[in-house]
Amino acid sequence: MQRFEGTSSYVATDDLKVAVNAAVHLRRPLLVKGEPGTGKTVLAHEIAKAIDAPLIEWNVKSTTKAHQGLYEYDAVARLRDGQLGDERVHDIRNYIKRGKLWEAFTSERLPVLLIDEIDKADIEFPNDLLQELDRMSFDVYETQERIAAKERPIVVITSNNEKELPDAFLRRCFFHYIKFPDRETMQDIIDVHYPNIQKTLVTKAMEIFYELREVPGLKKKPSTSELLDWLKLLLNEDMPLEVLQNQDPNKAIPPMHGALLKNEQDVMLFERLAFMARRQGN
Repeated sequence: MQRFEGTSSYVATDDLKVAVNAAVHLRRPLLVKGEPGTGKTVLAHEIAKAIDAPLIEWNVKSTTKAHQGLYEYDAVARLRDGQLGDERVHDIRNYIKRGKLWEAFTSERLPVLLIDEIDKADIEFPNDLLQELDRMSFDVYETQERIAAKERPIVVITSNNEKELPDAFLRRCFFHYIKFPDRETMQDIIDVHYPNIQKTLVTKAMEIFYELREVPGLKKKPSTSELLDWLKLLLNEDMPLEVLQNQDPNKAIPPMHGALLKNEQDVMLFERLAFMARRQGN
């Protein structure tokens, strides 16, 4: 299988390439952590694109249970159809809904399985997946059949660190933490998305962005995806460069700040800083 080297739309650092290729070689689940907005979920999409593999996405919620990844049996629907005399009731398979693991195990082509934001579910969720991820098979008790993987899929698991994951689960994964991009890597990311953007605008916008992230007391630091959104807005509004050049991120709110500041506490923090700066200037 070809090595993952990033794609034309995704800048992968050297350590990330090493992690992806190691996980693929070992066929261990790749557990990816990092700040929201650093490209964890997109990584699975880009791996699938790079190796021309189908992508199967399992978006985990707080109510998600591990068995839903295997299958769900709808006994209520079968009972209702039985009362209505529906012929479907004679085949129990009509009431079994395949889960994402089932899809991945039986895929005709080697798939990439994304288990997104695993830390949203309760603490038992990863533990309940251990056996299936190890054996790459499970039993459907209602039909007395075993579903086994034709080939061990490439599994990418993302986490935002909302909960600690069990040690037994971590032992079975290859781990990688996506560090927040430094300025050089961020420049590469911007170049991919906006290849013809004015360099002076990017330089000043990045200066404001990184200084904004360092403001003490900020509840939510803006992410890579939010910087890209902000640049898109600045370009769309044809924002004069002078507006940014006269901007002091420690004293005033940046223009189009709604792309960067995502809660009222942080907006109020910058308003206070701007007010204090005006008082000191008078």
